[in-house]
Amino acid sequence: MAGDRPEGGEVPLLYSEGNVAARVALEREVRGWSTTELAEQVTRAGVKMNQTAVWRIENGTPRRRINLDEALAFSRVFELPLEELMSPPLEGLDIASRRLIQEAVEAFYETRDARDRLHHAVVAIADHIKAHPDSSRAIHEQCLRLMGDERDARTLSNDIADGGHY
Repeated sequence: MAGDRPEGGEVPLLYSEGNVAARVALEREVRGWSTTELAEQVTRAGVKMNQTAVWRIENGTPRRRINLDEALAFSRVFELPLEELMSPPLEGLDIASRRLIQEAVEAFYETRDARDRLHHAVVAIADHIKAHPDSSRAIHEQCLRLMGDERDARTLSNDIADGGHY
């Protein structure tokens, strides 16, 4: 029906080159990259691109076409599945919110990785103490020296004594 169509009479496609262009601009802005920085990232991903090409993809009239190799490079650079890159951008979030979400996601993965490293180190130290029971006090003292805070050192020492914390 005519009433179902947006102005101009064109029905937006679920996956389209226009979505890719909009998503490229959005993802670049969320990361705080310039068009030059994005062009350099795409080139490092294996597809030669310059700043002007990025600008024309995002803003050109007519918009610069995006070939498959470029779309795949954008997908790699932004670490997004190609299908997501081609999908309409999410609505309802401004750039500042998207940046905060990006920061939260990065912090989440960094924290998860740090917890994994901590767990493996604690388990290895616990195994060392099992093999060398007399080393327990020296390990606590070393924790205290490195951490500088008795409560934190005690917490870590207790985690080690428990054989890990998860």
